Amino acid sequence: MDRPTVIQPEPELATARKKRLVYPGLTIPFILVVTCFAAWGSAANLTDVLVGVFRHIFLMSNFQSALVQFAYYGAYFALAIPAALINKRFGYKTGVLTGLGLATVGGFLFIPAGRLLEYGFFLIALFVLAAGLSILETSANPFVISMGPEASATQRLNLAQAFNPVGANIGVLLGAVLILPNITSEAEKATMSAQQLEQAQENDLSLVLGPYTGIALALLLIWLLIAFRRINVPDDHVHFGVDQRSGGAFARLWRNRHYRFGVVAQFVNVGAQVCAWSFTIQYAQDVVGVPASHAGWYLQASLILFLISRFVMTYLLGIVRPTKLLFVMALLGVVLALTAVLVPNMVGLVAVVGISVSLSLMFPTIYGVALQGLGPDTKFGAAGLVMAILGGALLPPVMGLIMDSSGTARGFIVPAVCLAVVAAYALFDLRSERHAAPLVAEGAH
Repeated sequence: MDRPTVIQPEPELATARKKRLVYPGLTIPFILVVTCFAAWGSAANLTDVLVGVFRHIFLMSNFQSALVQFAYYGAYFALAIPAALINKRFGYKTGVLTGLGLATVGGFLFIPAGRLLEYGFFLIALFVLAAGLSILETSANPFVISMGPEASATQRLNLAQAFNPVGANIGVLLGAVLILPNITSEAEKATMSAQQLEQAQENDLSLVLGPYTGIALALLLIWLLIAFRRINVPDDHVHFGVDQRSGGAFARLWRNRHYRFGVVAQFVNVGAQVCAWSFTIQYAQDVVGVPASHAGWYLQASLILFLISRFVMTYLLGIVRPTKLLFVMALLGVVLALTAVLVPNMVGLVAVVGISVSLSLMFPTIYGVALQGLGPDTKFGAAGLVMAILGGALLPPVMGLIMDSSGTARGFIVPAVCLAVVAAYALFDLRSERHAAPLVAEGAH
């Protein structure tokens, strides 16, 4: 295939451009897109709080409450391919605006859902919100990469991704401060009439509406700021789009054992993360007896630990081989999860919180290792790793079933098994003979 002629810039100009984090005129657009990373972090981790909230409001099982995560991460899986098609046909800005718009609609759908008092309508609203965030995340990562020289792409994306756990902590803080302390307690419900119970349920659901309405308004504001701003991204990064040779990529990717195992590892990694965070509050309440007004702070501590550990792991990756560090952290996660199972007290709760240390490393490391050496199939392979987020939809209900039948503590056998699979993937890479290439940072969580 003939390659298009590329006009090389002047040496001085090329050097100057490589030193930049973003291209001239794109600083404000870059900041606006970065706010999207914080926005979907807030929405995603507020969802973790909802698992426990809905269990008490609607008097349902752990399995039923875990359907919150199924709706959320199921939407991520379903919208990955449509998002790629939107980006290919209309560009990244349109993809970001489509995601922001759909997520805004989902946020506002919580208002009629609150009036109808039906769990199913909340799941629909959550699915629409997550569908928009799926398109937003799929579009925002390559959009950030295209806003500056390729030499600084990793630094630029890592800076943007640093705001994702910041938003995550804000989401959990909203739940811990505005929702959990004000939920009607089980003791109060025991003395209420049927009419009073219905009123209490309506009041509790109104607590959920506030944060999601706020997130929807924030998303709408970001949409307006991006929509009415001209963003000219150079054509230097057309290679970040869908590759023309993707038709035969399925067979090539399937034959690649590192990639195939990497998708499985990413599936269980996301599953372990969602399981651990979704049921931290339940562990604190059911196993340790922490009051509902204080239980949310343990999830908050877990996410703060995740945020701090991310920077620590970034430093360690410059010293230690990535899969060696991945192996150690995965084993640590297995030990902590088993401690939660075998020591069902405050020690177990501390172990549950500590699982975030091992999780902080995993998504970007698995992502990068799995994509090494894929060449023209890299972008197509990345889609499979994004779709592996489905693990966050399928594994929490499994954990919920175990918790319902055998107790909350024993449910943490699920993240223990998941992290053991991640350790096996790291060991597989360490024992294989493969020339390591730089880690791919695009799409890291």
